[in-house]
Amino acid sequence: MRVVYPRCCGVDVHKDSLTATVLVFHEDGGCQVRRKEYATHKKALANFRTWLTQLKVTHVAMESTGVYWIPIWNAFEGSKIEMILANPRQVKNIPGEKTDPRDSKWLADLLAHGLIRPSFVPPREIRQLRDLTRQRVKLQEEYNRIHNRVHKVLEDASIKLDTVASDILGASGRAIIDGIIQGIPVDWLPDRAKSHLRKKRNQLRLVVAGRVTEHHRWLLRELMDEVKFVEGQILKLDERLSALMKPHEELIERLCTIPGVGVLTAWTLIAELGVDMTVFPSADHAASWAGLCPGNYQSAGKRLSNRTRKGNRWLRRALCQAAWAATHKKNCYLASAFYRHAARHGHKKAIVATAHRLLIIAYQLMREKTVYRELGGDYFDQLHPERTRNRLVRRLERLGLQVTLQHRPE
Repeated sequence: MRVVYPRCCGVDVHKDSLTATVLVFHEDGGCQVRRKEYATHKKALANFRTWLTQLKVTHVAMESTGVYWIPIWNAFEGSKIEMILANPRQVKNIPGEKTDPRDSKWLADLLAHGLIRPSFVPPREIRQLRDLTRQRVKLQEEYNRIHNRVHKVLEDASIKLDTVASDILGASGRAIIDGIIQGIPVDWLPDRAKSHLRKKRNQLRLVVAGRVTEHHRWLLRELMDEVKFVEGQILKLDERLSALMKPHEELIERLCTIPGVGVLTAWTLIAELGVDMTVFPSADHAASWAGLCPGNYQSAGKRLSNRTRKGNRWLRRALCQAAWAATHKKNCYLASAFYRHAARHGHKKAIVATAHRLLIIAYQLMREKTVYRELGGDYFDQLHPERTRNRLVRRLERLGLQVTLQHRPE
């Protein structure tokens, strides 16, 4: 097999150590093997880098094992040595022969012959944006958990606030909960409602008349303090993200022209995909990387499964939420595509299919530097107007109606 990289290195990474195997191929067909072990702290990684430089290594491959590969990547970033991050599933060694030296040599062999498909690692600036957007998701999930715990305490106190208020942590809900914590009489609690909920004070008077004890008040007080703390953390993250995203304001504005895509979704697209779309050969490759396309599992001429593969769950989550928001927009191409797909395959698959379309659109907008052009909710009807007409006529005839068609006067 042809040698692609005559001087390369395979690295088996662990928490506190790494095993590196360097292969040097000579013109006469011989191969020299060098192997060393290093710790993973900063000074040891600097020595590791010096050793590879002395051996004139051009490429280094390692598996993406948890977060342990990141210090090594950072140590080599900006150097002349090219780092290649491999998916462990694609470079798995032969079962029964697993040791650190063998794993590192196996990676070096695969790399030398060009058999490792590099994983996408964005530049440091984009990776920092990723850290912030993903941290914001975790904080939002924590907020949702606290929301559910508040609901549990209210239920335990026989307070059915959620049957009247759509959000128990909205302005009216918080005012009423604060009143419960302060021990305000039940008859006065509905007067703390705000906006349109003031019209439902009679209903509120019934649902807030529970059995509240000092234990419930203490729990609610602690939970509301947690809510305020998490909201403050989310606000700080939003301010930080807004400042770091200023160089991409024009791109964010263009992404927000897509139905269902807001500022948060645009931030996530930039943080997960980056701004250089040339790293993906096509929009379909980007969709496959995100895990938003059908799986390809076929044997003996039969398609056994079309489940989506594991991809970037952060990007997938944001696009599925944006797809659901787009389905509520009137006279919208994406909404039309969703309901067209849902009629045949159900809402869950339709959401993933719509998220796939969203990613394709976002990819093209980012690559071609253009804006979204709405095709309209009747796009599929206009593709084949005769088929649309015949289908609707048949539906009316099945209802026992006689249909006569004529052109509308201009």
